Amino acid sequence: MHTGCTFNHRYVKSNPREVENATWMLTVFNYFGQCFCLHFEAFQLGIAPVYMEFLRFMCDENDARNYSCSLEVGANGRKLMWEGTPRSIRDSHRKVRDSHDGLIIQRNMALFFSGGDKKELKLRVTGRIWKEQQNPEAGVCIPNLCS
Repeated sequence: MHTGCTFNHRYVKSNPREVENATWMLTVFNYFGQCFCLHFEAFQLGIAPVYMEFLRFMCDENDARNYSCSLEVGANGRKLMWEGTPRSIRDSHRKVRDSHDGLIIQRNMALFFSGGDKKELKLRVTGRIWKEQQNPEAGVCIPNLCS
């Protein structure tokens, strides 16, 4: 189990074209006593092969709304980023995937980020989680970044 509010993962596959409709990696980590699951999947979106990373919180939807997260992938002077609220673990991975609620990377872009001859997938995905805290005097949310 990983502990902390930031993460840095590498996904490597020698032949990215032979992976379809597969969950690649499931990482569980602890952030201030709460557990989150990080998923990385390959599937077809229409006719386009894509990779998707998303975060689920091991609690219900109302509690998940108290947190925010960002996922980012990039290389060669380019970056893709997704920011939002983690989904509840009570939502199946299929439901999250089918709603496109996460970082979606088309295969061509993933291979571009992998560099080289585009025959091997080597993605570095980073992210962070933070809890939104209400400031009762100002009535606004203040991000609590790993405090």
